[in-house]
Parts: sequence; structure tokens; C-alpha cells
Amino acid sequence: MLSVVIDLAFSLVGAAFALSFWRLLVGPSLPDRILALDTLYVDAVALLVLLGIHRSSTLYFEAALLIALMGFVSTIALCKYLLRGDIIE
Repeated sequence: MLSVVIDLAFSLVGAAFALSFWRLLVGPSLPDRILALDTLYVDAVALLVLLGIHRSSTLYFEAALLIALMGFVSTIALCKYLLRGDIIE
């Protein structure tokens, strides 16, 4: 049962990843593209967690944690740049 659910989750999160990537490329405005980038790293974290469950390895969970941390910091930096035009004051 778990293998069927993981396969279904892989396909659904993969579709979400593809749609987020499409929005990143075609987004009509800069805030839409930043939001797509934010969603893209959340989808990447979800894929890594699913891969860690599928392969029973803790290495993927650590990689997912690092990607989540870098994604959060990059989203904050992009939003700050968009609002003020400068990242470091």
C-alpha cells in the first residue's frame, strides 16, 4: 500500500514541480516569478522527502532541510531586493 501511495505522490508532486517551473518561465510579473520560485523549492523539498521515504535513507532528509533553509533565505533576499532595490543596507 505504501509503495502505491508513494508512486502517486511522486507523480502529483512532480506535476506540481513542472507547473511551478512553467510559471517561473512564463510568469507575467516579477512577484509571480518569485512566488513560483518559492513554490519550486517547496516542491523540491517534498520530492526529496518522498525519495528518502522510498529509499529508507536519512541523507535525503538532510538535503531537504538544507534546500528548505537556502530557499527561505533566497526568497527573503529576492523580496527585499524587489521592495528596496538593495539587499544589504
